[in-house]
Amino acid sequence: MTEEIRILLVDDEKLVLRSMEKTLLRAGFDVETALDAGAGLDLFARARETGLPFALAILDLQMPDASGAENPDAGMELLSELLAVQPDLPVVVLSAFDDVSRAKEAVVRGARAYLVKGREAGLVEMVNEIVEKEYSNGRQRQAG
Repeated sequence: MTEEIRILLVDDEKLVLRSMEKTLLRAGFDVETALDAGAGLDLFARARETGLPFALAILDLQMPDASGAENPDAGMELLSELLAVQPDLPVVVLSAFDDVSRAKEAVVRGARAYLVKGREAGLVEMVNEIVEKEYSNGRQRQAG
């Protein structure tokens, strides 16, 4: 099932991005990456236009926004923008800080999960759980 699952991964920290990308690729997922919110939004739009939308998105909370300016809310804003277009898109938000209030805000805005960077050991399991839940609830495959 994983080879059919397309994931959008957006994080401005290149080493973190590459590490998570490799982890997800090794697990069999199809992963596309972006270094800022604007590039992530562009990839998302192009994927939908080609008829191969992402099945899941993983977004950093603090990164450059669409204008390239560092923005502590860029990830939250991108979350809202993605869900405005594709309301059933499962989204996981990432942060370098273990901040309960940010986790609650992300969930209120529609994130399915929150992961603190440096605790990526559970990333693949979390993604698998979300994907299995989505498809067991009758969501049709959008990728592959």
